[in-house]
Amino acid sequence: MSSHRYTIACLAGDGVGPELMAEASRALVEVSRLHGFGITEEHLPFGGEGVVRFGHRLPRETRDGYRMAHAVLVASPDDPALHAVKADLDVCWTVERVRVGRGDAVVVAPLAPECSRVAVARAFALARHRRAAVTSIGASDGWDRLVEAAASQTPGLTVEHLTLGEAVARAGRDSAEFDVVVADTLLGGAFADALATLSGTSASVARGWLPAAGPGVFAPGAVAAPEEGGFGIVNPTSMLLAAGLLLFEGLGQRAAARTLERAVEAARLERTGTPDAMEAGVGATTRDFADAVIELLPRSRTDVELMDEAA
Repeated sequence: MSSHRYTIACLAGDGVGPELMAEASRALVEVSRLHGFGITEEHLPFGGEGVVRFGHRLPRETRDGYRMAHAVLVASPDDPALHAVKADLDVCWTVERVRVGRGDAVVVAPLAPECSRVAVARAFALARHRRAAVTSIGASDGWDRLVEAAASQTPGLTVEHLTLGEAVARAGRDSAEFDVVVADTLLGGAFADALATLSGTSASVARGWLPAAGPGVFAPGAVAAPEEGGFGIVNPTSMLLAAGLLLFEGLGQRAAARTLERAVEAARLERTGTPDAMEAGVGATTRDFADAVIELLPRSRTDVELMDEAA
């Protein structure tokens, strides 16, 4: 069992953010207890909440707080203050998890050309512990050479080069063909959005922005409408998966991340009998669905702790 304790900066914001953060917080507490590590949550004013309390969308105490954290979880990804958070933490690459079929695809991309080596290295590291296959999406010979150089240093992986158009066309035929995708600057987000749309899983996307070193920022890919706030009906799937991505990439607690992700999928299947009927929160309130996920956590833990070491 791990004896680590981590600090997570929680930026709920306003609108539906507090509802989503509450459920993610409950799930993180339970999955961390199950896997034997500790979490300290620092709930910091952000966005509209910061304006009400301090007259600023990103108060000084919030900036000080997330700089000292191990990872940052954001429940309001459409708030303009998020751009300042990412700039403060000097993020340089992004990772997006998109549900495809019964599994997921991971899309990694640099946020600027000078971050390309970091992003490619991270994509290849992920592929070694998944299906050992990387799809590269680029638009230049320089990008292709960079990916091939990484491939030559990582034996046992298969690498395929596609243009963005070719990748989208393939996703339209069978999105489950993709496992780890590494895309050149500006292409990663476009392909992740297309993949989610073509798979019909736009409510099941999680996003992370990470620096070369230091705390990363994690958020749901699906943004709930403000009018859904206060009724307990917002779909928490994307937020719970963002918490899973934080565990995996932000804290390195990979077995716990897998447990949470499996529990989210199992809750959707058990409550509806189909993996897609829960996309709009059909048949459950926000709290109902999170309760189902938490109840399923022990059954979703199929790891032995050696999986942490292997990953």
